[in-house]
Amino acid sequence: MRGFQQTTQTLSGRAALVTGGARRIGGQIARALADAGADVTITFRNSEADAARTIQDIEKLGRAAQAVPCDVRVESSVRAAVEAAVALHGRIDILVNNAAIFETAPLDQLTLEQWDAVFETNARGPFLVAREALPHLRAARGRIVNIGSLGGLHAWAGHGHYCASKAALHMLTQAMAKAFAPEVTVNCVAPGWIEAGNGAASDAAHFAAKTPAGRNGSAEDVANAVLWFAAGTSFVTGQVLVVDGGLGL
Repeated sequence: MRGFQQTTQTLSGRAALVTGGARRIGGQIARALADAGADVTITFRNSEADAARTIQDIEKLGRAAQAVPCDVRVESSVRAAVEAAVALHGRIDILVNNAAIFETAPLDQLTLEQWDAVFETNARGPFLVAREALPHLRAARGRIVNIGSLGGLHAWAGHGHYCASKAALHMLTQAMAKAFAPEVTVNCVAPGWIEAGNGAASDAAHFAAKTPAGRNGSAEDVANAVLWFAAGTSFVTGQVLVVDGGLGL
């Protein structure tokens, strides 16, 4: 029996929609999907210049690509983004719910606005995008990959609202896996500490020292896990795959 092999042709003929795909982890996921053969639509909210560069990288691989402005908190904006993806590609085979907010704040000082902003993006956003894309995913017998977090499994005192929102996304992944079966698989990649240009060097060194793998993760590590769910067996669904080098052990 042949095992899963990641090649440039693995996703040939398929189309992906990646929310928050302009930069950092989302940008790497979009590039990896394109490198595996998929055409890609990415969404962005404020990072238009980064989105343009990511699209240029994807088009250099010979894939059809576009960047669409989208606020995943807003139904009409999500609907327009899904329609734009279908208009370009004619289908959606893979949805990666990557758009998220990460914020540090003392839990006892959180405002209601801070709490709602994180949940609107991190939990409600993936629900809205999946709901709008579902008819197309069902038609393609497609895949949904949500980007969760080690923080959704382990409590971080300075990130209570973020941790709670990612825990909600993990449970939503399992609920979607049951609700959308058998046509659509739904899984989740939960990164640990990932060096993606948005953390202090002192923090990076601290977490690398605590990680059994002896290093921090990279955006490529996360993208490779997403690729496995996107192109691997359809008999895996409802799973949360922790990509943390053992940090959470």
